Amino acid sequence: MKIRFYLINLDGSDERLTQASEALAAEQVAFERVSAYDGRGIDPTSIADYNEAAALAYMGRTLKGGELGCYFSHLDCARRFLASDADFGVVLEDDMLPAPDLMAKTSGFLTWLTENPSAGWYLINIGALKRKIFTPLHRIDGHELARAHYFPMTTTGIIWSRAGAEAFVAQALPVYAPVDNFFRHWLTGNDKGLSVYPPLVAASGMESDIDGAVVKRKTQGRSMWYRVLKQRRLWADKFKAWQHKVMPPNYSRITQNETRQQKSRERSEVPRDRQYK
Repeated sequence: MKIRFYLINLDGSDERLTQASEALAAEQVAFERVSAYDGRGIDPTSIADYNEAAALAYMGRTLKGGELGCYFSHLDCARRFLASDADFGVVLEDDMLPAPDLMAKTSGFLTWLTENPSAGWYLINIGALKRKIFTPLHRIDGHELARAHYFPMTTTGIIWSRAGAEAFVAQALPVYAPVDNFFRHWLTGNDKGLSVYPPLVAASGMESDIDGAVVKRKTQGRSMWYRVLKQRRLWADKFKAWQHKVMPPNYSRITQNETRQQKSRERSEVPRDRQYK
């Protein structure tokens, strides 16, 4: 079993890189630094892979450059992981602090999941400080792996399976929501998200360099239906989460359906004169 770690770090954020590097070195974790996409000061409408109309329809507001930067940085990590020979990809943001024995516990949970393929999962959130609507699966030294029917929002630390990263990359664009909102909607919808609590990594409390400018959001860019759309989004996801908790789906069937949908999308992108050759 090969696990590869990626650390998202903005160019010039040397103090954060030093702090994260020292913390991971103490846990004997080697990692690949991924230069974060710097979306600060960028006009989102100038980015071809951003769909503002879809953002207004789903989020009830436009996205900020920093949010796009965070999204593209995570997409870059997923692509790097798929280009590697690793079985699992751990993506960390540079404001994280690891729990003791991070590598041992990560390996333990992934070994259990490998031995229990029926768990059928795409992504594990290892940085969430709270959890809602979940089903316990396995415990290691006080940390519990659970089916996160209502997927946590934070992206301080996540673990990809290859199937999950492939599915994400296939449908990640165009962007219409911040990456944590996208993960919640997507993984709550297919019930293929897991979480570990207490978290294996925790946010240090430092303000994000990538999207720090959007921490205190203003009403600028909001639709007049913002509050209505937000509540609709939240309750739709919670309803789906409770539905999955009460009636767990067939996870292998979900994977098969998404594979067929992905192939259909790829086929639709082939020029019509080549589709039947």
